[in-house]
Amino acid sequence: MVLVGRGDDAAFESLYEAVSGPVMGLVYQVLRDPAQSEEVTQDVLVEVWRTAGRFRPERGSAMTWVLMLAHRRAVDRVRSAQARGERERKLALLEPMAPFDEVGEQVEARLEHQQVRRCLETLTELQRESVTLAYYRGLTYRQVAESLSQPVSAVKARIRDALIRLRDCLGVAR
Repeated sequence: MVLVGRGDDAAFESLYEAVSGPVMGLVYQVLRDPAQSEEVTQDVLVEVWRTAGRFRPERGSAMTWVLMLAHRRAVDRVRSAQARGERERKLALLEPMAPFDEVGEQVEARLEHQQVRRCLETLTELQRESVTLAYYRGLTYRQVAESLSQPVSAVKARIRDALIRLRDCLGVAR
């Protein structure tokens, strides 16, 4: 560690080989996320490279010092994530929510239903029946044609014309 503190690349390579596994294991125990554990492990090893000069052998082993750095960094990551989550939760509570007008929604839906029914009344009997079978009962063109004893091409044309009339009646923009 003393050599690493002096900038010795070979010493850091040896130290890296010795501590990277235990550091990763300790960090993973705290974070429980492989991607974040790798990121924090890398941060710890960069910190070891930069701050190795602060290591004091009389206070403990190099492994203990590196694992202490790793544990602190992992705990900081957990606390940071918790604080971020708490801030987001508080922000969500402060954001004004638009009040839901259930009665207004029901009235609007009823008015739309009435307008559709009124527009359906403007269709011919065959058009109304074709649209009803296709859109309200969920039948295919072929099934509608069989139900009405009509050719499929006639049913398709009838439904297309009916939908155009409904669009115009309802005032839907193209």
